[in-house]
This record gives sequence, C-alpha cells and structure tokens, in this order.
Amino acid sequence: MQATLTTASFLRSSMASAAASAPSSSAAATEGPVLAVDSSALLQGQKAVAISHNGSLYRLQATKLGKLILTK
Repeated sequence: MQATLTTASFLRSSMASAAASAPSSSAAATEGPVLAVDSSALLQGQKAVAISHNGSLYRLQATKLGKLILTK
C-alpha cells in the first residue's frame, strides 16, 4: 500500500520543525532557508511513496541499505 501525502499543513509543520534544527550556511543565507523533511515523515512506515511534482508522478523508495531512490 502506498501512502499519498496531500495535506499541506502536515508538510508545512514538518518542514518548520526540521528547519528549526537545520544548520545554516552562507548559501542558505543568500537564497533563503533550505527546508528539510525527515524521510520517516514522508515514508510514514512505508517502503515507498508517490510524489506528485509539476504534473508528473515520482516514486521515492527506501532500500534495504537505507538509501533513497527517486524515480519518475
């Protein structure tokens, strides 16, 4: 079963909490803060999730070795 994240408020709160603990860099200061989301917040216990981006569907998958694979 694939989990689909559609709630913008969930993503905003996840990004806000991750951004508060993310280190800043000179590049981030120039371009604005880079928001980080923990992979467990995206995967929610699943091995893979579907991500819709600019009208295309992507699959984010966690491997047995703990790597992430993003495919179109």
